[in-house]
Amino acid sequence: MDDIDLVRDFNRYYTRRIGVLNDEYLGQGRPLGEARLLFEIGAGADLRDLRRRLGLDSGYLSRMLRSLSAQGLVAVAPRPGDARVRTATLTPAGRREVAELEERSRVYVAELLEPLSPRQRAELVEAQTAIQRLLRLAAITLTPVPDAAPEARFCLRAYAAELVTRFPEGYDAEGALLPPGTLHDGTFLLAAEEGEPVGCGLWQGGSPGTAEIRHLWVSPRARGLGLARRLLAALEADAAARGVTTVRLGTHSTLVEAIALYRSAGYREIPPYDESPYNQLAFEKPL
Repeated sequence: MDDIDLVRDFNRYYTRRIGVLNDEYLGQGRPLGEARLLFEIGAGADLRDLRRRLGLDSGYLSRMLRSLSAQGLVAVAPRPGDARVRTATLTPAGRREVAELEERSRVYVAELLEPLSPRQRAELVEAQTAIQRLLRLAAITLTPVPDAAPEARFCLRAYAAELVTRFPEGYDAEGALLPPGTLHDGTFLLAAEEGEPVGCGLWQGGSPGTAEIRHLWVSPRARGLGLARRLLAALEADAAARGVTTVRLGTHSTLVEAIALYRSAGYREIPPYDESPYNQLAFEKPL
């Protein structure tokens, strides 16, 4: 079997094993979709946020909410102060149902793990952690956007705010960040997870055949996935497709994670190529 067949085979086994194919998930008399919706509502949630988080169309979400409302578990009403936004909250019966769901789920997982040795349990948990990490990485989208786009500026502001705290000398965002609307020969890549910006990077042309990679940043909530490496590779590929044969970049000596990434990605250290006080180390890579 190839990779696709192996993933499909795992999906078929896992969904059957955890009981998501019947209408009585964990014996509570309702399908997994409704049980998961109860959990996601939690202390209250906007319907728009629920649609985004769960990847549901408005019609399907409305049908599930009507079913849960008819069971006395959920109440849907306009948000106080903004009637355009509808929110879902759990009733007292809904909160008891979620508590029961949590307890049943823990018992089920405990029974699932019981036949395994401590080493096997650790192996299973490690494998599931790796699966989640890689699936998250695969689901993140990389999209070229204008450098003046609101999402691009959001990422750059977050990037600058972090450097202010990490650089001993601080960071002058106004003088160092790419001004909006000035990236004409290059690409700004936006990384988004479930519609929310979680990273960015850009390359801009320099001398013929050479480009500079700048402002490579990943949100703390998306770190550890391998996103920085994926962004870097995507910027290199995009630049190469536009005729760039060599990329270079500068970084600060305190950014040890970035330095390790560049070296492991095939960059070699070169003398500094500009006068930026923040580019204490410079690197170059042929494409």
